[in-house]
Amino acid sequence: MNLTYLFDPAHWDFSSGSIPQLILSHLWYVLLALALGTVIALPVGLYIGHTGRGSFIAINAGNAGRSLPTLGLLMLMVTLLGLGLLPVLIALTVLVIPPILTSAYAGLRTLDQRVVDAARGVGMRPLQVLFRVELPMALPVLMSGFRSAALQVVATATVAAAVGLGGLGRLLIDGLAVNDYSRVLAGAIVVAVLAVLLDLVLALAQRWIVSPGLRASK
Repeated sequence: MNLTYLFDPAHWDFSSGSIPQLILSHLWYVLLALALGTVIALPVGLYIGHTGRGSFIAINAGNAGRSLPTLGLLMLMVTLLGLGLLPVLIALTVLVIPPILTSAYAGLRTLDQRVVDAARGVGMRPLQVLFRVELPMALPVLMSGFRSAALQVVATATVAAAVGLGGLGRLLIDGLAVNDYSRVLAGAIVVAVLAVLLDLVLALAQRWIVSPGLRASK
């Protein structure tokens, strides 16, 4: 393997187009998509899981998320909206929504209903049951969906380079354009390492926010 591009100090100096700058751009697309997807999917998933209504939405969303071609959707958005960040953000957000929605739904529907009934029995209102009982207990499943969404978006955000934006996809697109396979390999390695590091950060966050009792029961 030719790793000369990856280990060349000139590509790590924080100048425009350097690997650190591309990483920051890549992470920016990822964080935007995760934030927007969570804002859209989490309330819907919690509502479906809490009420049991519209469960077909969660099931079909999961199936659609596995079959939807992100690059094809991106090209469609570019055709409709033109170049820029918005088409990329829409395509990545659509990728984020299914795992978060389905994990929120599954996390609530698989809870021990005796605990939920006990919470109602002591006089808790529906929103109190949701936020004080159901949501904290569903966090392990919900976090697994969020981590899955994050990994998918980190890998897929490389498509931003296909429509002229930055991110680590630039190493892949530009490298292929000039037959510089050392640059392509560098891009693939950095994306993989970034995905692993992000998953580790989210795993640590999960250990911090999930009750030790729930972790022990898994």
